[in-house]
Amino acid sequence: MPKTPKSSPPKTAKTKANRAKRRRLLAMLRQVVQKEKAARAERHAGIRQAPRAGKPRARRPSRR
Repeated sequence: MPKTPKSSPPKTAKTKANRAKRRRLLAMLRQVVQKEKAARAERHAGIRQAPRAGKPRARRPSRR
């Protein structure tokens, strides 16, 4: 026998404020992570382009 859908509780000002706060925090966190990834990629690209001092690398390093 299929279950009947249950109605959701009424939205209060407090729950709306908490949801909005959580959305803002998560958006800010995503933005910070995105900036950090971009900076990291930039640093790694800079390292890779620099010529290697001494002997050339014989084999590729492990990806792990």
